[in-house]
Amino acid sequence: MKDSSDWKNRLNVVYSTNPDFKYQEENEPEEVETVAPGKQMLRVLLDKKNRSGKSVTLITGFVGSEEDLKALGKQLKTKCGVGGTVKDGEILIQGEFREKIVSILVEMGYAKARLIR
Repeated sequence: MKDSSDWKNRLNVVYSTNPDFKYQEENEPEEVETVAPGKQMLRVLLDKKNRSGKSVTLITGFVGSEEDLKALGKQLKTKCGVGGTVKDGEILIQGEFREKIVSILVEMGYAKARLIR
């Protein structure tokens, strides 16, 4: 049960003299429902910016929950045999694996995966 006087939930108001004032409470972000793989529009590109000259393969455009994105990232890292990370709604795979990742994604049912040059 939430206590209505919990100060952590109050946003943008320090104090109000209005007795009928209701504090605006922070809402939990809604979980996005994952779109079917056949309808996902994934873009695969090579990125070298701000990476000390090292290249990473970047997969963007995933629509769905954070858990599903992490699971997809883990599968891609395992199949490529390299490291990487999932952050800010993107999957980063270390190295140049654009063609291999597009073929893996098509095998997995992501038919609309596109290679961006």
